[in-house]
Amino acid sequence: MQNSFASRVRHYRVRQCGVNDLKKVISINVNTLPEYYSEFFFDDLLRESPETFLVGERENDGEIIGYIMCRTEYGFSNLKRFGLARKGHIVSVAVLEGDRGRGLGTALVEEALKGMVGKDCSEAYLEVRISNTQAIRLYEKIGFDRSSPIEGYYRDGEAAVMMNINLR
Repeated sequence: MQNSFASRVRHYRVRQCGVNDLKKVISINVNTLPEYYSEFFFDDLLRESPETFLVGERENDGEIIGYIMCRTEYGFSNLKRFGLARKGHIVSVAVLEGDRGRGLGTALVEEALKGMVGKDCSEAYLEVRISNTQAIRLYEKIGFDRSSPIEGYYRDGEAAVMMNINLR
């Protein structure tokens, strides 16, 4: 079943993740990223924020080849010096290696940002490995700005760059 916010990107379709998609999403996470999450974590984010937990699938065979999962938080703004904000947090984005470079990652992020706006978020943020220049360029192209690095953010000791975007 296609959701109302599904979009088409070349020969991919972006849609809301379903419970039956979680095994494939977890497999993509394990095969593409060094950070792993528990099955409970994926399930919890899907129940908490289904509008921003999306998958990308090939149109020709329906194979899930990418995902994005996010959460909504309320706390101090990353963009304003003082004040509280409802923020979208992009927790994880991944596309299978053979399917990268065709716009699916961009489509996943853009559709998740629309979901955040629908949840009344005024800003969004993410952390990305400082060495992942391809992802940093993608986020900047979408409109994210870099903020200060977070030293030792990842388990292996690599720093992250926090990136923010104003959604209003």
